[in-house]
Amino acid sequence: MGLIVQKFGGSSVANAERVMNVANIVTDTYKQGNDVIVVVSAQGDTTDDLIAKGKEINPKGSKREMDMLMTAGEQISISLLAMAIEKLGCPAISLLGWQAGFNSSSAYGAARIKNINCERLNKEIDSHRIVVVAGFQGINKYDDLTTFGRGGSDTSAVAIAAAMRADKCQIFTDVEGVYTADPRKIPNAKKLDEITYDEILELATLGAQVLNNRSVEMAKKYNVELEVLSSLVRKPGTIVKEVAKVEKMLISGVAKDCDVSRISVIGVSDEPGIAFKLFSRLAAKGINIDIILQSVGRNNTKDITFTVARSNGEEAVEIMRSFIENVGGSDIMIDNKVAKVSIVGAGMETHSGVAAKMFEALYSAHVNISMIATSEIKISVLVDEEDADKAVAAIHDAFIN
Repeated sequence: MGLIVQKFGGSSVANAERVMNVANIVTDTYKQGNDVIVVVSAQGDTTDDLIAKGKEINPKGSKREMDMLMTAGEQISISLLAMAIEKLGCPAISLLGWQAGFNSSSAYGAARIKNINCERLNKEIDSHRIVVVAGFQGINKYDDLTTFGRGGSDTSAVAIAAAMRADKCQIFTDVEGVYTADPRKIPNAKKLDEITYDEILELATLGAQVLNNRSVEMAKKYNVELEVLSSLVRKPGTIVKEVAKVEKMLISGVAKDCDVSRISVIGVSDEPGIAFKLFSRLAAKGINIDIILQSVGRNNTKDITFTVARSNGEEAVEIMRSFIENVGGSDIMIDNKVAKVSIVGAGMETHSGVAAKMFEALYSAHVNISMIATSEIKISVLVDEEDADKAVAAIHDAFIN
C-alpha cells in the first residue's frame, strides 16, 4: 500500500488503556498492508514532571543536563507502545531519536534537525517491523542528546515523512481535527475538512494549539501531506495541503495567544536609525518581535511599542533600559495582562470589509483594541487578557456562524 508516519502526543499515550488504544490504531494501519513508522511523545505530563524534578535539584541546571533528563520521557513511551504492538501480534521495534538517525544542532533545549540518516529506519521497514521512534530528540556533533523544544515530536514526525518520502503523515491529538476555534472554549466551533499550509502555519504561530509551527514549515517545504485527527474517535480528520480556493475568501479560524507582553519605550529620539538600533539589540539576544506600533514624532521624540513572548518580557525591558541610557528616552512600560486575538483566512487581502467586520464584532462585545497587525491572510489585535475569550467568541460568531 504505502508508508504512513503516525504521531501520537502525550495525552494519547497517557496511561495503559490509551497505549493499547494507540497500538490498535497502529496495527490496524499495518494490517491494511502499509509500512508504519510511529513517533511518540512522553506520556501525559511526564516532561513537565521531569523539568520540575530537575529544578528541584538545581534551579540553574545546565541545558545539556536538562536535555539528558527530558529525553527519558520518550524512552518510556516508545518501549511501552512497542510491547503493546507485540501483544497484538505484530512485529515492532522502538528506537531513540539518535538510533533513528536524527542529527541535530547543538542548541540544547531548542535544537534544529540538521539531517536524518535513514539507514536504520529503512532496515527495519525492510524487515516488515513497525518502527516506534522517540519524538522531540536527536544527537549533536558532540554525541550529546538534544531536544527540539515544545511540540518537537510534530517536527520529528514530519521530518521522518519528508526524509522517507512517506505517502502521508498523520498527527493524532485529543481533538478530531483543526477547528475554526478552540472547541473546548467555543462549543459551536466547526471542524475543517481541509486547510492550507499557510493558514495552519498562521494559526499555529498565533496560538492555536494544533500543530507545531516548525512542523508545518517543514511540511510545506517538502510537500508532506498532513492529516490532523483524533486518537480517541475513529473519524476522518483535517487534511493540511495546498488547497485551491480560487477567488473565495473563507475565514479558517480564530486564534488566541496569551503568551504576550507589550513593551513601550517612551520619548526616544525621532532621528533616523533609532528603530534599527532598538530592535537590533533585541535580535542579538534572540528575542523575536511581533506587533510594532510607532507614534508620529512630536517635539523631536516618538514612542515605540512592540510585543514579545511573555517569557522574554523582563529580559527585553532590561535591554531597553540599557538602550535609553545610551540613546535617550524618558520611560519604559511593560504590560503582561494582554492577549493577541487573530483571524486567519485565504483571500482576505482582496476582500474588502473584513477588518471592519472584525472591529464591529469587538465593539459590540465591548472589547477595546490597543494594537493591530495585518498580513495577506491574517488580522491580529491586542486586547486585555481578561477580554480574550469574549473577543474570540464575538469574532467567531461574526464570521463563522
